[in-house]
Amino acid sequence: MTPVALVTGSSRGIGRGIAFCLAQAGYDILINYTRNRQAARKAADGVRQRGRRAEICRADIASSREGTRLVDVTLDTFGRLDLLVNNAGIAPGVRADLLAATPDSYDEVLATNLKGPYFLTQYAANHMVELQKKGIVETPRIVVISSISAFTSSPSRGEYCISKAGLNMMTRLFADRLAEYGIPVIEVQPGIVQTDMTGPVREKYDRLIADGLVPYRRWGQPEDIGRAVAAIALGYFDFTTGAAIPVDGGFHMRRL
Repeated sequence: MTPVALVTGSSRGIGRGIAFCLAQAGYDILINYTRNRQAARKAADGVRQRGRRAEICRADIASSREGTRLVDVTLDTFGRLDLLVNNAGIAPGVRADLLAATPDSYDEVLATNLKGPYFLTQYAANHMVELQKKGIVETPRIVVISSISAFTSSPSRGEYCISKAGLNMMTRLFADRLAEYGIPVIEVQPGIVQTDMTGPVREKYDRLIADGLVPYRRWGQPEDIGRAVAAIALGYFDFTTGAAIPVDGGFHMRRL
């Protein structure tokens, strides 16, 4: 049977790159979107062009009820769930100084970036254990897409950094809990990736990258992240769990 992946926030950007790489790796994909149905259809078409089945489903990951429905739709549509990729995330609507940030912005970012994935993973993991017991899925896997912001201070978007740091611990917690079932839970930490989200700061990061902020001196691309996730999906890291894999062109290294 063809393995199935649910990739949250996969209509654009990193999520779309992940979906395309997973399709090339032989996975059928449930494309999730929140607002842009046209972008989701385009992403689904890209998966089909790569020879795999794709369906789309609107769900706001910030809502635990909608996250639950997203898993249910995946199971009802495909009959299985082999891989969950927690990718959906938002940046603050306004980059506010840490001393001026608002509770509303904090709540909005944390709901989408941390609370939503936490309970989505909980619900999906329970189903994965049952699918494994029934012999429908041999080795379920869970991937958490965080960011270099999990360990890099950006005082103009503190809520975002906190949400990504929280995903780091969430990964370890679920890895610990699911180890008895042999279910790997792995974090992927993208660096500076060229997407819609980073568009407004393009010129700033062009300069920083050119000056050596990233040892490889280039922007990351969504497919860089996608290839890392595909390697996990293909089982190449099945003796790894609770780990964070940086895909950042070397940004994470401390250099003199």
